[in-house]
Amino acid sequence: MPRKLPSTDPLTPQEIHQLEDLGRIVRNQRAQAKLRIDDAAALSFVSSDLLSRLENARPVTTDKLLKVLDGLGLRMLVVPAGDAVLLKPELEAMRAGGKTSGSHE
Repeated sequence: MPRKLPSTDPLTPQEIHQLEDLGRIVRNQRAQAKLRIDDAAALSFVSSDLLSRLENARPVTTDKLLKVLDGLGLRMLVVPAGDAVLLKPELEAMRAGGKTSGSHE
């Protein structure tokens, strides 16, 4: 039986406060790319079981997490908590497709 694609969620968080947030971001990116879990796992060089664990907020090793993020075209940005507040408007503008103060034409 073919695996079903997840639906996209426009309310996916951009900040990660817990594993559930990270799982939602990964699943949403996979949905936007229209990838079944086994195809996304193959692109990321991990097992579909590992990808499922990540999407369901179960711990995975950091090296595997980075493989999944890379395979799905995601990047992780780690900043001091105070700086995250400053970046939020920039991220929201990028997400909406608008220009940011740091963008160049």
